[in-house]
Parts: sequence; C-alpha cells; structure tokens
Amino acid sequence: MKKILVVSYSQSGQLNDVLKRMMKPLEEVACYELVHRTIKPTRIYPFPWDFWTFMGVFPEAVALEPCEIEPFEADENVYDTVILAYQVWFLSPSIPITAFLKSAYAKEKLANVPVVTVIGCRNMWIMAQEKVKMLLNAIGAKLIDNIVLVDQGSSLATFITTPRWMLTGKKEAFWGLPKAGISEAEIARASRFGEAIHQGLQNDEEKRFTPLCEGLGAVNVDEKLIRSEKIGTRSFTIWGKFIRAFSKQGEMKRHAFIALYTLFLVAMIITVVPLNMLIQTLYRKLNKTAVEKEKAFYELPSGSQTDKLKEFLAS
Repeated sequence: MKKILVVSYSQSGQLNDVLKRMMKPLEEVACYELVHRTIKPTRIYPFPWDFWTFMGVFPEAVALEPCEIEPFEADENVYDTVILAYQVWFLSPSIPITAFLKSAYAKEKLANVPVVTVIGCRNMWIMAQEKVKMLLNAIGAKLIDNIVLVDQGSSLATFITTPRWMLTGKKEAFWGLPKAGISEAEIARASRFGEAIHQGLQNDEEKRFTPLCEGLGAVNVDEKLIRSEKIGTRSFTIWGKFIRAFSKQGEMKRHAFIALYTLFLVAMIITVVPLNMLIQTLYRKLNKTAVEKEKAFYELPSGSQTDKLKEFLAS
C-alpha cells in the first residue's frame, strides 16, 4: 500500500477545502495510507489579519526566515508521494511553510521523494513557487507537479476583494464585485487532480518523477504579471532587509518603518505603476517569443495544457 503525506497550512480554511475535494478520490479507494499533517506555528498568525501584523511579517516572509512550529509526531513511514499545500505571503511562501521546509522532519521525509505543490492565492504565485522550488531542492525533494487555484475576478476586482477578506473576514460579494477567494466551482473541480494522482500512482509514474497532473490545466501563468512579480519581489527584498536591520517582528518601532513603506507603496502605485504597465505592454508585444518561453517555464512541471480535462472531469 502506497503512503501519501499531505502537509498544509491554511489561515482562512480555504486551502483545506481545496485539499478536501482534491483528496476525495484518493480517500475513496483502499489503495493508500494517507497521513495528514497540519503545520501549527507556536505563535498563531491571526485571521482575519490586522494591518500592522499583516505588514509586519513581510520582511521575514520575503527573507525565508522560519517561525517556530510544533514538531510533527515521529513516524517510521517512507512516503511514496508528498502533497504540499501552501499560501502566498508577499510573493513568498507563508512563513509556516518555510519553517516546515527547513525542518528536520522535512529533510528526512521529503528527500528523494516526489512532491506535488498546491497553491491557493489571489493571482501572484510565480516568485513564491520559485522560492519553494529552491527550498525543495535544498532538501533533495523532487517536484513533479504544481497545482494553482486563484481567486475569482479580475486583477482590479481582487485588488479590493482579497484585502477586504484578509483584513475584515468579509468574503461576500459587494458593489458588483465577486465573492472573495477561489470560486466554489473551481474548488469542486479540484477533484480532477486527485483522480489523476490516483491514476499516476497506480501506474508507478511517480517513481519516474514525471508529472501526474499534466493536461489538466493545473497552472496558467498570466504573462502580464511576470514582470510585476519580479519588480515587487525586488522591492520587498530591499525594504525587508532595511526593516529587519532596525526592528524585529512584533516590536512597536517596526510600525514606523511599515508606515514609511506603505507610503512608498502608495506613491509607487499612483506614479510608477501606470507607466510600468504601459512599458510592459509594449515589451510583451515586441518580445512575444521570449514572453511565451518565460510563461512556459513558470508553468512547469504540470503545464497549462487541457487535453485531458474532459476525461477527468467526466470521471
């Protein structure tokens, strides 16, 4: 019987809903021993967030500085596949996920083991996944799939609905804007990934470290956001180093630095972002081949192809 380790951290519970639908096909068959591990930080991160706590964690999140987490119960299992579900904080994996990937447990259990990452986020996840890939490589894990579910609505809509949900807990639709978060229909469709993983495991495809969820539209990179993510990551990194040099997470004096950075962000959004959007539009038109290659690279290993979609959604 094959053993599957499922590791996750979710503040709002939305990622748990995704995993529940995704894992259902695997739970309905008597082929696997499923072990669920929920990451529990010793210092709880609130949901909804308050503004200062939310902004106050960004320097550590971007620097991949782990928090303390409760140790997992020791086990003797050698896992055939690991499913790692995570949120994105400031274009980086959430701090608890970073803590797990730097833990002794992860180093022991994920070494030379195929890993499927599952992301639930607003719409920017590329740089976070690059960091997760780096952390997985550092412990010898083998990434075979990446599954991404993003919040419903346009970038402009989610720029309002997602922060509102994060900071107030209010998720319902309002002012003509959609409900915050991933749509219920998209969450329901996540079962297709469980079906594909089941089929792949039955054929021992994980032993060859080949994608199990290819052809199912597992990821879809929005090429308009690639440059924005890179610019945002650079800004977070520079300011994060500055803020960490003069304050620690939770200290009152960090508020002053956060306020300064917030003013900087607002000024950038008003003045630089519109010009940058125009420049990026021109760049994409003049460099279509390069942009397409970049998009394809960030969609690896699962890809955005949908040729198997009908087969698995009909099953």
